[in-house]
Amino acid sequence: MRRFGSVTALIGGLVALGLTLSGCAATDAAGPPPGDGPVVAFYGDSYTLGTGASDPSARWSSIISTERGWREFNPSVNGLGFVNNRTVVGDGDLPDQIIAQDPDIVMVTMGLNDNFSFGRAHDRIRAAIRTDLTRLREALPEARIVVVEPFWYTSDRPGSVDTIIGWVRDEAAVIDADVIPGASRWLDGHYADDADSWMAADGLHPNDRGYAEMAARMDEALRRLDPPL
Repeated sequence: MRRFGSVTALIGGLVALGLTLSGCAATDAAGPPPGDGPVVAFYGDSYTLGTGASDPSARWSSIISTERGWREFNPSVNGLGFVNNRTVVGDGDLPDQIIAQDPDIVMVTMGLNDNFSFGRAHDRIRAAIRTDLTRLREALPEARIVVVEPFWYTSDRPGSVDTIIGWVRDEAAVIDADVIPGASRWLDGHYADDADSWMAADGLHPNDRGYAEMAARMDEALRRLDPPL
């Protein structure tokens, strides 16, 4: 089992990898592709941007969007949290970009990176979760908002993971959003040094197989919603 203490030494890698799929982020931020399908916006970090995948089409968000005929808008950012690495709040930030697209569905997959600033910013993290979700609901009253339990990537985890999961779940209920539980456990036990790994060589992000497995689990969870997606 990987220990969380050893993983914290790699935190800088989340930021250092910020340019890994920056071209993908810039393309997605220009807007969803043309077509007749619903516009679905993804508010997330590197796990939704697709860092570690061989191509943006291999990330879980693009897999489920293609399967459903969704027009994907995915401006997700490496290292981003509700507070962590949040250099812009308000005009021009990801919620602002998402609101501008007037999407039919919003999927929120945030919270992983806030564990790395939890000790110094826990009060700000809780407030930011409330602010972001309330802002999305007020600006997009007709959109269906799906809040995914924050992802995690090792079987071992700090106590902050469950705390942030609880805050996200509680604020999702306030805005009457759908909630997908269990996502923090989807990658448990699959490490970069395994013979048949789901993780990229950096040990922090999924590889193509990992994203395919995430897509399969997300697909199943979306189909269990009422009504299903």
